[in-house]
Amino acid sequence: MDERDSIYLDAVSINSDGPNARKSLYLSRQTVYHSAEELPLDGAVPDGSGTLRSIKTTTESLLNDSRANGGLPNLPYEPRPGGSSSFGGGILKRPGLTTKYNEETWNRFQDGKRVVDFVLAYNGQDQSEEMARKRATFQQNLQAEGLEIEPECSQRIHFIKIHVPQEVVSRYCEIMRMQMPTVKLPGQDNIAPKDFSVSGLLVKLFRRPLFSFVIIDRDKFRKREYQLKHEYTRDKSYLFDDGQPDFFTPSIRIAVAHFILERTYFNVGEENKYDIGLRKLLNDGVYLDAYPLHDGNTDMPEVECQRTLLLQEWASVIRWIKHQPLDHIKEYFGVKVAMYFAWLGFYTHMLIWASIVGLLCFFYGLLTFRDNRISQDICNDNTTIMCPQCDAKCDYWRLNDTCTTSQLAHIFDNNFTIVFAVFMSIWATLYLEMWKRYSSAIQHRWGITDYCSLAEPPRPQYLSRLKDSKKTIFNIITGTQEPSPPFWTRKLPSFLYSYSVIFLFITLAIAAVFGIVIYRMSLMTSRNIYGDPDAVSTKLLLLPATAAIINLIVSTILNFAYDYVAVYMTDIEYRRTQSEYNESLNLKIYLFQFINYYSSIFYIAFVKGKFPGYPAKYNRILTLRQEECSPGGCLMELCIQLAIIMIGKQIISLILEILVPFLLQKFREFRSVLGIESEESENGEKLICCNQWTKDFTLISWTDRSLFEEYLKMIIQYGFITIFVVAFPLGPLFALLNNVFETRLDAKKFLLYYKRAVPQRVRNIGMWYNVMHVLGKVAVISSAFIIAFSSNFIPRLVYMYVVSQDKTDRGYLNHTLAYFNVSDFEPGAAPIASKFENVTVCRYHEYRNPPGADRAYKRPLIYWHILAIRLAFVVIYQNVVSFVQIVVAWAIPDTPGRLQDQIKREQYLTNEFIIQQEKLKTRERKCGRNGSSKRRNGTLARQQSSLEEYGTTVSLTEEEGEDENYVRRRPNGGTDPYNHERFQECEIVTSRV
Repeated sequence: MDERDSIYLDAVSINSDGPNARKSLYLSRQTVYHSAEELPLDGAVPDGSGTLRSIKTTTESLLNDSRANGGLPNLPYEPRPGGSSSFGGGILKRPGLTTKYNEETWNRFQDGKRVVDFVLAYNGQDQSEEMARKRATFQQNLQAEGLEIEPECSQRIHFIKIHVPQEVVSRYCEIMRMQMPTVKLPGQDNIAPKDFSVSGLLVKLFRRPLFSFVIIDRDKFRKREYQLKHEYTRDKSYLFDDGQPDFFTPSIRIAVAHFILERTYFNVGEENKYDIGLRKLLNDGVYLDAYPLHDGNTDMPEVECQRTLLLQEWASVIRWIKHQPLDHIKEYFGVKVAMYFAWLGFYTHMLIWASIVGLLCFFYGLLTFRDNRISQDICNDNTTIMCPQCDAKCDYWRLNDTCTTSQLAHIFDNNFTIVFAVFMSIWATLYLEMWKRYSSAIQHRWGITDYCSLAEPPRPQYLSRLKDSKKTIFNIITGTQEPSPPFWTRKLPSFLYSYSVIFLFITLAIAAVFGIVIYRMSLMTSRNIYGDPDAVSTKLLLLPATAAIINLIVSTILNFAYDYVAVYMTDIEYRRTQSEYNESLNLKIYLFQFINYYSSIFYIAFVKGKFPGYPAKYNRILTLRQEECSPGGCLMELCIQLAIIMIGKQIISLILEILVPFLLQKFREFRSVLGIESEESENGEKLICCNQWTKDFTLISWTDRSLFEEYLKMIIQYGFITIFVVAFPLGPLFALLNNVFETRLDAKKFLLYYKRAVPQRVRNIGMWYNVMHVLGKVAVISSAFIIAFSSNFIPRLVYMYVVSQDKTDRGYLNHTLAYFNVSDFEPGAAPIASKFENVTVCRYHEYRNPPGADRAYKRPLIYWHILAIRLAFVVIYQNVVSFVQIVVAWAIPDTPGRLQDQIKREQYLTNEFIIQQEKLKTRERKCGRNGSSKRRNGTLARQQSSLEEYGTTVSLTEEEGEDENYVRRRPNGGTDPYNHERFQECEIVTSRV
């Protein structure tokens, strides 16, 4: 190809001389701009050999070139001193411009036919000869692999456009063991695969005409015919219709391009055997970025493309109620991203059932709170005087001051709570088991059931750190010697240092929670911080609310700080592969966020109010009294804390979900389009976006952590609605509402603000399934302890069946309040001033003997009975629920029986078809070997002519050309050559020949 053709001038150079040049560029955004006075009559461009050849530049030739290139003229090219003329080492002296959309050139090579599958971008102003040499070697090696390359060097940012030819795609599909759709096999029509959708009664209901509004528009997302899949191999080409132009989809082409880029060397010599792969080139700054192109321009929605369709019909918030087009998402983003959205959609559907039961629990409490005996006793009691809540500055208060709090507490702590807790424990197990069934259908449909990742190459950072290492280890998989860090002097110290810092930050998160606890204790000593000191109920609500808001702010700040620390600490470790690195980083971040978000809730659920002491001997921390639960229990405060942290985190995440990518992408676009002045360059980083690769360059780069952040948010939410759902039955409902918008905002973010993700194959959601499985087990234990120790369920049950004469809870409140003689206050604890007169006895929430008893203020026997029953309840609840979980998991097979039968049927049909085809090939070979060499040419012609009469196309590979009688068959047009009778006829024809 002429080098002049490779300089496809579809963007403006920012190296124009003079101050008026910038202004003229802006005025020419929608025109073809050139100046005959500024352009030299004789120009020079590099030819294919790297030398310069002269051309004659005229206005007429510019216009002709413009018409030929869709409005983009070819202009003179000036070599840059020290640059490589073969790979864009020069700059455009005076370019032309058009920003109008042209389908033939928007995402294609200059010839308008070859599609750009991948793009490499680098700074054209880089004068480093070493980097230029690496780029040249790398690109030459890419061409040696069969990739086609076209440089685009019209701006300061130079682009290398890469196209993967059909032969390369087919060869690497075989190497990568891709599962590809087969031709229609005999008997395939008898297979009736189950519809690909979220299984369950709710979705079956939604399929009815009344709920047709939830079904995606089949006119836009056409339901694709189900195709069997088989591992691609060129030796069995009769299985695949790979001659069709759309057989290898764009996502497959991108995956193949990325596979080659990650395994291509950019240096020569034995000493540079680890200089391999695109990731290391990006890490060393040889290339600025590397990315596949999005499909279409979002600024022109009238132009039909897959990206615009997904943006309008899937990523739009107004389509929130419709199902997701998972097959189309997989074709665009690949399996890894599509699997995330499939899981998120399934999780959101399952939340519907949890939300319904949670609402029933809430409404039950709402309808019965006025009839609650404890609330009635509190609200009707005008005589009971309670002991002060803090030392000296706090006054006595009346029990009925907490009337509102006790009524609100009953909404969440009622008889239905334990039913809801058991349901959620079973729901967690049912959800995981149903997801395995659902994902098995996804795996089969997408051809990833038997997928396993290939042996990963070492990380560039890992190899660079071991460049001078003398120790090597034999890699059994690759069969080569690789450098290895000494365990005692490098590997172990790095791990100890890394996890010591991580442990320090986890301790810091716990210390932050401890600081908030101290803050709450100190606030209790101030009488006027909330205004009227008599408003006890207001204090009991505002105090935990403000503490929860502070905790949310501190947790968010710590998360941002910890992310940088976790990345830095993981970089210190010697993680060989990128998967090992990602798993280590993900584990660190999740452990920290688990502690950061859950520790304050654990404190209220399991610590607060459990060991406060009594007025004669309070238990103290830093001279401050420990917090006490209200007479209604700590569950109300736990609900407030959980609601604020969970809902607040979701609101912050939703805002940042779209705001941060939007602002970041706009900043990159602003910097590239308008330019930012720099010291070494007059025009900064200006970039005119007038094709797909320049437009996508301003988008946010896709990284290994892009999808991890999305999973992490959902798993943290899952912990909220399982571990602490007893305290907040509305948690699943708020999670459901959040996820409805989360799905659409994630989709919009990935389509609009991020570069296109490289399609990757995965079997499942990875480590996150195991994390959810562990959270399900923790949720059972947590629910048991919350019901037993944070609610009134067990004490009230013991009172009704052991203490009460009429087996009711009448008098239960008075039974839980102990007496205290105010003359027994410890020094400094009695109120300095009080509005109550002649107070001799006050009450406090504890099980203790009265002042005049033999063992004054000691624990009575009933306390130990209640404690024993609480512990027994924890054991019984945990074992019973765990047993039910085991039964549910056992009763639900991981793979539906119908799918198993379908897989077996498909394997049988495929094997039978392969056997028949191999028999036919063997017979053809035998027939060819017995034929006369003088008749081979004529025999081959007759074979082809005869077989084509029966709808069969004949083709020969180079290897098969040695034996001209060897015939390969593949389907022709819309006929079905795989009918049994057709086989017999083909065999008869072959035998005649």
